[in-house]
Amino acid sequence: MSRPLLITDCDEVLLYMVQHFADWLGEEEGVTFDLGGNDFVRAMRYARDGSPVPEDEIWRLLNLFFDGQMHRQTPVEGAVAAIASIREHADVVVLTNLMDFRRDARRAQLLGHGMDLPVYTNQGPKGPALKAILDEYQPSRAVFIDDLSQHHGSVFEVTPHVRRLHLCAEGRIAPHITCAHIAGHAHARIDDWDSALPWLLDSLTSEEKDLQVHE
Repeated sequence: MSRPLLITDCDEVLLYMVQHFADWLGEEEGVTFDLGGNDFVRAMRYARDGSPVPEDEIWRLLNLFFDGQMHRQTPVEGAVAAIASIREHADVVVLTNLMDFRRDARRAQLLGHGMDLPVYTNQGPKGPALKAILDEYQPSRAVFIDDLSQHHGSVFEVTPHVRRLHLCAEGRIAPHITCAHIAGHAHARIDDWDSALPWLLDSLTSEEKDLQVHE
């Protein structure tokens, strides 16, 4: 019988990203990033005059960060130990919204922090990509973790039988983002790994949650 499968996002779930991005923007690009909100575009302003950074420039800066600054990212508290515990009972893969050519860099980044995990890259909603992973692994049951509500909504639409945990470990933005649990698209909202681990192990291993996701 196939093993259970955990499909997890990376940024703000396994590794901190936004704070390191903000630090780099201030140090190297003359841009301030206000973490206290849910509007990524309006949060970024030029330090020289307070004017907003245009959206196309935001994407350029994000690409620069992932091209040359991923070494700044640090593991979320408890993530490395939790993933190790989960791997005793289930397979674990990473589904991350990066361009495909960055897959190897993301995998090496995670490996450097002690997480030797397969990495799947994606652009846009994650539901179809997750369905493809399920088709490949044919797990007995599956759980999905992400920090963004829209991805839970996409997975809910495509594979509603997959259990879904909304986890955003960055405390400065977690209170401001849309909650997938409140929206009805996630089974739970837990923002720290110490509290999330028992829920995840129960979801992955309890017999009553054997969802036979490949059927």
